[in-house]
Amino acid sequence: MPKHGKNFRNKLENLDRTVLYTFEDAVTHLLASSFAKFDETVDIAMKLGVDPRHADQMVRSSVVLPHGTGKDTKVLVFAKGDKEAEAKEAGADFVGGDDLVEKIKGGWLEFDKTVATPDMMGTVGKIGRVLGPRNLMPNAKLGTVTFDVANVVKEIKSGKVDFRVDKTGIVHAGIGKCSFGQEKIADNLKAFVEKVIQLKPSSAKGIYLRSVTISSTMGPGIKLDPIALTAAVK
Repeated sequence: MPKHGKNFRNKLENLDRTVLYTFEDAVTHLLASSFAKFDETVDIAMKLGVDPRHADQMVRSSVVLPHGTGKDTKVLVFAKGDKEAEAKEAGADFVGGDDLVEKIKGGWLEFDKTVATPDMMGTVGKIGRVLGPRNLMPNAKLGTVTFDVANVVKEIKSGKVDFRVDKTGIVHAGIGKCSFGQEKIADNLKAFVEKVIQLKPSSAKGIYLRSVTISSTMGPGIKLDPIALTAAVK
């Protein structure tokens, strides 16, 4: 039995797997390789020259994509008083405190991102074992533990993407939808890569950007030239 379906194999035939594509050509081939009947997500995988076992080589941050992710992100905010009203006005889908904690303890997880004011982290800590493994725990390093809840909620709603290098040294993220078209995908790709390059740890030795691959949800991976890509985003 073939590993991939006929449509995938047909698209793969149009790609030269030995070529490292330029920034523009990679996006062109990405769109040409998309074949699903739904609006496929554009994914990026970046292999970095870091050792995540060392704390000073952990690459972790977030970036607001210029054209968003194409996904309706449901945001939950742990806040009280004026900050609760502020979060609701900014567009948060769910806002509360102990009531939400109890609801989550009961198995409810119908949200994608969480934000908390610092004074609520004691309350949020009660469900750390539920949120932590699902990467839903508010995190000060990612800006989601803050009193500036309005701006953070707006950023998430407009396309903020959190990312971190995994134990193999790879950063994965979704950076848009195929329906965005060439220009918007290119803008999002550039913004994401630029942010990752900015985060190069001073202790990382040798080549930092080892490989970069983009793909649609169902399509084949398209390899970019890391040197040309670095030059393109500077």
